[in-house]
Amino acid sequence: MTNTTTKAPGTEIAKTDALASSQGTTTIADTVVQKVAGLATREVPGVHALGSGTARAFSALRERIPGGSASAGQGVAVEVGEKQAAIDLVILVEYGVSIAELARSVRRNVITAVEQMTGLEVVEVNINVSDVHIPGDDDESSDSTRVQ
Repeated sequence: MTNTTTKAPGTEIAKTDALASSQGTTTIADTVVQKVAGLATREVPGVHALGSGTARAFSALRERIPGGSASAGQGVAVEVGEKQAAIDLVILVEYGVSIAELARSVRRNVITAVEQMTGLEVVEVNINVSDVHIPGDDDESSDSTRVQ
């Protein structure tokens, strides 16, 4: 399927839609964009986790259940249209990391991953920093005393 855009009066430019053609259309589910954005966010150094404290607590419980795993889309909300997507992230950052630089890196990585994998145009990526992770605050000390 081809869309036409008018650049100047009487001048039309054909623009090919990556998700629709004369042979059919491709629909991207919200969960696909949510997972891609979540994984792309986790790839950025300085991001400790995604989701609010409550969501992370439920995720920790889910991981302890045999066969259960943390959701790749945790902390990610998306709105997906036919050609565009908007993404909202809730992240927990590592202490000492520049939040402004981290936000730029996350935004760049998420936009690149979603646009390359889905063909959707990402119109915005909103980032909510919910907390700062301080090393040593975890209850990981109990893991070091376990019998192996």
